Amino acid sequence: MLTKRQNLMETIKGGNPDRFVNQYEFLNMQMATPFSKFNANPKYGEHNVVNAWGVTKSWPIGTPGAFPVHTPDKIVIKDMEDWKNYVKAPNIKFSEAEWEPFIANAEKVDRNEQFCSMFMAPGLFEQCHYLLEIQNCLMNFYEYPDEMKDLIKYYTEWEISYAEQICKYIKPDALFHHDDWGSQISTFISPDMFAEFYLDAYKELYGAFREGGVELVIHHSDSYAATLVPYMIEMGIDIWQGVMKSNDISELIKKYGGKISFMGGIDSAEVDYEGWSRDVVAEKVREACETYGKDKKFFIPNASQGLPVSTFPGVYEAISEEIDKMSKEMF
Repeated sequence: MLTKRQNLMETIKGGNPDRFVNQYEFLNMQMATPFSKFNANPKYGEHNVVNAWGVTKSWPIGTPGAFPVHTPDKIVIKDMEDWKNYVKAPNIKFSEAEWEPFIANAEKVDRNEQFCSMFMAPGLFEQCHYLLEIQNCLMNFYEYPDEMKDLIKYYTEWEISYAEQICKYIKPDALFHHDDWGSQISTFISPDMFAEFYLDAYKELYGAFREGGVELVIHHSDSYAATLVPYMIEMGIDIWQGVMKSNDISELIKKYGGKISFMGGIDSAEVDYEGWSRDVVAEKVREACETYGKDKKFFIPNASQGLPVSTFPGVYEAISEEIDKMSKEMF
């Protein structure tokens, strides 16, 4: 029997996996660094927590994660032409002693069984709309393109500096990077505009992680982003996690399998809700495995949510159990 790590590699390389990769099983997620102590994030049910960038966030009960609060008084950048006076990058240089407990956590990972994966969020696009508010952000691509490019460069350079510290101390061999690029039916900006503003920045960022020893890049975007897949490949993404059914996953696998793999196919909103049903979970897992996993390569069945959790207790575990059942049936 292959290890979880070996089975993942057989799946994304088009080899001979002996079962479905079961959601996030191949990743041992490292969630914290010394920076986390200073970068406050709300817990479930908490409101109006201000992080190290000055962004106010809340995590309402019944929602899958924390969201920025953008009442006029809480928007960080109030004048795009003067953004440098509003945005101050937090410190990410810490002593080896401060890194020690996080190094110890990473050293516990059995890297024959799993990848030691660093979790990072928000991504380059999300940070822009966190600082600006989403409508302001989208309008600024048209109204202040030079300023937006400068802001993206500023944040990218900060993330690269952070990546260098992470790779030096944690030594991850995988990266899980979170950046939602669309709604359920469309990308937030056109592919051409996405390439203009973000492609080179992401190539630099993921290139820095590769240089630091990262073997596997997983990018989360639980959205429609099928038109951005060629750019994902160019960036060096190995797995797109969060791929929703609206993306025509079968066609993506047919067209791009071998260059990138697809992790998702089970839309969280269809299974993860108050009063959820085990029968519905089983139905949606079967649908995903039979539709997208019939060739047993380049596809990982997974709820679209961007961590190994669910909004409502028991859903994630039920999905995993149903995937195991499908492995026994299809392999």
